Amino acid sequence: MVEWSDAERSAIAGVWGKVNIDEIGPQALGRLLIVYPWTQRYFGSFGDLSSAAAIMGNPKVAAHGKVVLGALDKAVKDLDNIKATYSSLSLLHCEKLNVDPDNFRLLADCLTIVVSIKLGGAFSPQVQGTFQKLLAVVVAALSSRYF
Repeated sequence: MVEWSDAERSAIAGVWGKVNIDEIGPQALGRLLIVYPWTQRYFGSFGDLSSAAAIMGNPKVAAHGKVVLGALDKAVKDLDNIKATYSSLSLLHCEKLNVDPDNFRLLADCLTIVVSIKLGGAFSPQVQGTFQKLLAVVVAALSSRYF
């Protein structure tokens, strides 16, 4: 079980309060698909992913990015129960979708970059550390059914 200090809870709430899911989700997923092109194999039904412009303009990428951040919203709202929150999602990605669990970490890194760009100086090293702690816990929860 992860322990969250009051300062960490406050930092997470502060960052998340500035995140627009409809904006940040598509940007983070798009960045993942561009920077790590092998991740595109999981999105064969999304249509044209042939270039950065095609990916960033793809409505299915945008929609799924919003879904991903909507799922992260559940973790932010229930920090003490993240593993249980993601149990069924972990099972889906493991058994049905066969997603390499390392891709969750790559997406977390892309999300951190997008949030950093959005928040600028407000995303201090201390805040980033707390945000990355949150994402590491989420990645571990999403990977839990793999082992």
